[in-house]
Amino acid sequence: MWPKTKTVLAWTCVLVLLQMTPAGAEQRPHNLILFVPDGLRALSVTPETAPTMAAVRDQGVNLANPHSLFPTFTMPNSSGMSTGHYLGDTGVFSNTIYTAYAVGGSVTPFIENDAFLGDIDEHFATNFVNEDAVLKAARARGFSTAAIGKLGPTLMFDHAERTGAQTIVIDDSTGTKNGIPIAKEVQDALTAAGIPLAAPSRGDNGPAGNFQKPGTKVANLIQQAYFADVAAKVVLPMFKARNKPFVLVFWSRDPDGTQHNQGDSLNSLTPGINGPTSLAAVKNADDNLKQLRQALDDLGLADSTDIVIAADHGFSTISKQSDTSEAAKAEYDDVVKGLLPPGFLAIDLAKALQLPLSDPDDGNKAVADKSHPKRGNGLLGNDPAKPDVVVAANGGSDLVYLPRRDRALARKVVDALLKQDYISGVFVDQRLGRIPGTLPLGSINMQGSALTPIPSIVVSFRSFASGCDQPLMCAVTVCDTTLQQGQGMHGAFSRADTMNFMAAIGPSFKKGFVDQLPVSNADVGMTLVHLLGLRVANKGQLVGRVMEEALPNGRTRPVVAHLVRSEPAAGGLATTLKTLRVGLTSYFDVAGFPGRTIGLDEQKAANR
Repeated sequence: MWPKTKTVLAWTCVLVLLQMTPAGAEQRPHNLILFVPDGLRALSVTPETAPTMAAVRDQGVNLANPHSLFPTFTMPNSSGMSTGHYLGDTGVFSNTIYTAYAVGGSVTPFIENDAFLGDIDEHFATNFVNEDAVLKAARARGFSTAAIGKLGPTLMFDHAERTGAQTIVIDDSTGTKNGIPIAKEVQDALTAAGIPLAAPSRGDNGPAGNFQKPGTKVANLIQQAYFADVAAKVVLPMFKARNKPFVLVFWSRDPDGTQHNQGDSLNSLTPGINGPTSLAAVKNADDNLKQLRQALDDLGLADSTDIVIAADHGFSTISKQSDTSEAAKAEYDDVVKGLLPPGFLAIDLAKALQLPLSDPDDGNKAVADKSHPKRGNGLLGNDPAKPDVVVAANGGSDLVYLPRRDRALARKVVDALLKQDYISGVFVDQRLGRIPGTLPLGSINMQGSALTPIPSIVVSFRSFASGCDQPLMCAVTVCDTTLQQGQGMHGAFSRADTMNFMAAIGPSFKKGFVDQLPVSNADVGMTLVHLLGLRVANKGQLVGRVMEEALPNGRTRPVVAHLVRSEPAAGGLATTLKTLRVGLTSYFDVAGFPGRTIGLDEQKAANR
């Protein structure tokens, strides 16, 4: 036993230390890795196909009722993850949006591009998302921060900081004039590790083929190996040496990029995105996560690091079939006869409204007969510089803008849309009035405090199953895309596209817990802010919630289901929306016309 004098001295030291600690002082936050396997379907993850992600799900928290934000595309969901807000606040309404001014030569830019994001930021008050990104808030609180991976969504986590001096950003553009600069410290570490300062291309994974030539037969191995090496061999050791908490976002292009471009199913709906190339892409993403987890183990960081896995969206096989489309009846040099061309929505609307069609991605040139817009986007009207209608083509859903917010024109557009068999669900800016057959944008959190132009009309396309025991795994969606029938796409409001993969593990999470509450990518953003102890001032009110039930001592809350049905249009079509609510937070399961959307049953809905 200690002598009495030493015991008193020891307790005195403890009291002094307690007095030196500020009241309410927080413990050092855990480190955090957000791993995004782009386009990973929840049902794709098994111990055989993706053992690392399956282990995280089964040993940590299985977020068993996950939700992508609609439209189910990458950039909208990256905005939700990086801010905790829905699209009505972030203004990132899809991958291709209407900006009302030329970005890279087009008013309908594809925004998975670092230079374009910088341009749009500068145009819209230096932060077009209008909410603080999580890495910006984290570095302001003293965290080391990095974002590595796929071009576009990677930068979204600190898009307004473009010097490279504060957040490490490594993506497809690294080492080019359009990339974010690499700080000298990082350059030296890369060189010491034998890693090039410029990111490799996708190589053989990049070609998508054409209507006569299959796309890729390999996963995105080389490029993602580079990103994984940068994270595991340079960034994580650097963060360990700094001896302060860190946040790392790793955005894996696979399986998304490979599922888009795969050549296993040219012009055939089977196997679609369930062929061997897509399966290899799932394994590729899983191997990347395995390397990161091994690096954490080797560095002694595993016990102090939380890992959140959240795919941005699900996936479907592409259909280009329609019996009603005038666009499908024409012949094109680069489209299989009888199938829908890229830009079919713009073509069909131009014909229905009897308006000239111009291509914003081809110098606003008129689109001639038997041709189609290069990327599917269209400007409708006599003056392409002042269009009456703008179509931003995206894939499983399209955005339609009416720059002059003409109510009569909006009704004509909706009437034309409802005549097409490829439409399944229409949402309209409530400022245009109530239109039969449609629901308001506000009903899906797409109308809030956004700075970018708000779409006037958002359409989701028809989906169906190609025939299998699990319809979500063999879902097919009509898509407005330059890709071919049989390849892969997403963006629709089917449950196949809204059901992404989500799981979490680490010291901040329960172990072996199945979370049955609905969760979304906006919840991911809010939960990251909570776990890191950040202080973020929200400008908009369309926010996710903290997934408290997944945290130690967190409580499970009640879930309320809603089924909302629009007033039917003259032909009987009515947009139907299935939602879940936890407290004040809404989750959007599926929407469309019954019989045309995977996951939407024929339940009787209440009129609204």
